[in-house]
Amino acid sequence: MIYEFGRESTAEQVANALSDSIQGKNVLITGATWGGLGAEAARVIAKHGANLVIVAGRRQSSLDETVAKIKQETPDSNLRPLIIDLASLDSVRHAAQEVNGYPEPIDVLINNAAIMASPYQATVDGFESQFGTNHLGPFVFTNLILPRLLASKCGARVVNVSSTGHHMSSIRFSDPGFSNGNRYNKWQAYGQSKTANILFAKEISNRYKSKGLTAFSLHPGAIVTNLQDHLNMAEECSSGLLDAEGQPFFTEQMQHWNEPKTLAQGTATHIAAAFDPSIRDQSGSYLLDARINNAAARTYALDNYNARKLWELSEMLVDTRFK
Repeated sequence: MIYEFGRESTAEQVANALSDSIQGKNVLITGATWGGLGAEAARVIAKHGANLVIVAGRRQSSLDETVAKIKQETPDSNLRPLIIDLASLDSVRHAAQEVNGYPEPIDVLINNAAIMASPYQATVDGFESQFGTNHLGPFVFTNLILPRLLASKCGARVVNVSSTGHHMSSIRFSDPGFSNGNRYNKWQAYGQSKTANILFAKEISNRYKSKGLTAFSLHPGAIVTNLQDHLNMAEECSSGLLDAEGQPFFTEQMQHWNEPKTLAQGTATHIAAAFDPSIRDQSGSYLLDARINNAAARTYALDNYNARKLWELSEMLVDTRFK
């Protein structure tokens, strides 16, 4: 069955259509702070019969709030908090160890957590913060919990929340850290990390689809959440943002893709990417407006050579070789 989702679809509408695919699933979502996309996805998934929803984030108090809010609506939902700081590989490894100790397999992993256009700083491991938090942390975490993903009896799915911001920059393979900040552009750094999200979904699909794992990336839309708390978006957008090639970012097409959405509309694409059975044979693809739209991604972001090269670079940076 082909589902007719689109720009106006809400998470509730998509979940209603995909209810059979949600029921009984074990789902892990990072960045599940209340008021954001991750928590809204957790709320809707719990409401529609998931067996277990693991809400992951940096602060216990934030996770407790998300759990409490979801329980108010769905008292019998099975929720489990998981502490993870994606800017710290020690924290990532500790969280992965905890997940690998769960008795349940993980059927769906939604890598939702991110930071956006932040001033230059390095993670505790020395990586440029956006590349480290938005890509390297999820890269390591996903790979470390692969045993629980591959244990899924229904075929695991990995969903990476990217952005049209990936049009800002391809991967700077020779200098992903912007020369330790000496050549830093916060928007191009964000763009690089979002390109990495797409390429990572592409490569993990290539490597593990023979074992039943599928993977997708997506642009949720322009939604005001706590991700932009430190930004004056009107000022940022009026300043004439340029991509890494010196071209204007806000083309007419880009403005169309970034017309404001509600939280419910933005989260619709999370739900479609995670549960739509009709897209399974298009693993590695990019979604926009709750449906596959590879034409909306830059060619460098869906390139198999770049995907493999990024995987190898990521392994080198985190000093870990994954099978």
